[in-house]
Amino acid sequence: MFTYILRRLLIMIPTLIGVTIVTFAIINLAPGSPIEQKIQQIKFGGMGRESNTSNASGAKSSGVSEEVILALKKQYGFDKPIHVRYWIWLKNIAHLDFGESFTYEEPVLNVITSKFPVSLQFGVISLLLSYVVCIIFGVLKAVKNGSTFDFISSFFLIALYSIPGFMLAILLIVYFAGGSFFSWFPIGELYSDNYYDLSLWGKIIDRVHHFILPLICYMIGSFTVLTMLMKNSLLDEIKKDYIRTARAKGISEKSVYLKHALRNALIPIVTGIGGFLAVFFAGSLLLESIFQLDGIGLLSFKSILQRDYNVIMGLLFIESILLLIGNLLSDIAYILVDPRINFE
Repeated sequence: MFTYILRRLLIMIPTLIGVTIVTFAIINLAPGSPIEQKIQQIKFGGMGRESNTSNASGAKSSGVSEEVILALKKQYGFDKPIHVRYWIWLKNIAHLDFGESFTYEEPVLNVITSKFPVSLQFGVISLLLSYVVCIIFGVLKAVKNGSTFDFISSFFLIALYSIPGFMLAILLIVYFAGGSFFSWFPIGELYSDNYYDLSLWGKIIDRVHHFILPLICYMIGSFTVLTMLMKNSLLDEIKKDYIRTARAKGISEKSVYLKHALRNALIPIVTGIGGFLAVFFAGSLLLESIFQLDGIGLLSFKSILQRDYNVIMGLLFIESILLLIGNLLSDIAYILVDPRINFE
């Protein structure tokens, strides 16, 4: 097991390098660099008007002198070829230096860490709740397969699955968060203004109060899929020969489901943890925008619009690591659920 984990960790290094090379090339070759945006700011700010007579065609079209353009390129590091810039970026990454944000004018790591707690909290809580609730609910549906409970719950699950998360968010805000009907839940931020004056129990309630609506919308997309996957996986297991043998020995139905079939039925569930990990930690642009949460999703969108290359590369690098680690965790969970699996 240790050898396999070490081998996977070593494979992550060339994988990350490959991902960063492709991403760095695409971002830098795309039109609309930070230099062009800065030139537009200078132009509309009234600077550089006297430079319209410049001989350089680039300076003519932008209304900014060639000296200013060269100074901007040197300031942002665009005076070097793309492969040299990538090598410099890669060496800095080895020291956890992601550079400085062109938009926020502070270290990229500080920008990301300031937004990360929002997506992290919702990601971890929704991941845990999704798996715990869906596994229990899926087992209940499998045990009561074909019953009235199964049909009614399946109807509601399919109905929930058909509603996009952002649309549900809008409906919840309209009906329950200060819209035209009730004002039961707050929106925006993760806690109230008087949060630090509350007792420990009061802080917990205040957090839960702020988390309920966004969490529902975060979980809705995966809730139906995980529940039905758990149910169908368990139903497949109880049809196998070893379950018939267990029943023939007089073992109770509860033990048949929970002790014999459940462990093998969890295999398809745990293999998807890696994908969910990266998605949850990456945040959600639409949900963060609707609920006014300043998280990673919103930061990614703004950075792309503003061509903040260093922030984009920093986010993609971190999310790539999360995805690779998530895949490794899925394999480890796979082994824990099914000891017959051996990756050595």
